[in-house]
Amino acid sequence: MRKELGLLNFICLLVALGFVALAVISVIGSGDFLTIDNLFIITVSLVMALMFVVSPLLYLKSEGKLPLPGMKRSPSLPAAQDGPAPLRSAARTPPLLDAKGRAMPPDVKAMMNRMGPTEAKDA
Repeated sequence: MRKELGLLNFICLLVALGFVALAVISVIGSGDFLTIDNLFIITVSLVMALMFVVSPLLYLKSEGKLPLPGMKRSPSLPAAQDGPAPLRSAARTPPLLDAKGRAMPPDVKAMMNRMGPTEAKDA
């Protein structure tokens, strides 16, 4: 399955480069750049290139191989630590709700994260 995805992503990138090349050739080869026909061909070529490049970019993002400038990465915790237990991750725990089902304020969430996981008591 991994080889097929790699091959399909490679083909998508080649087709996208082909559409970008078509837009560049249209710009270079035409005598007058600002004609309706030329602008239409350039726009369609660039939109098609965008459509074919989205799939490989989403695949790289899902694999974690695409560094995005605005996205924060969650720090990985070491397996064995000496000292206090590591804090609970907010991504892995369900949202903290009060008795009426309302979301708890951020300061209460921070205190609960410092306390660590609670054990369920059998009644």
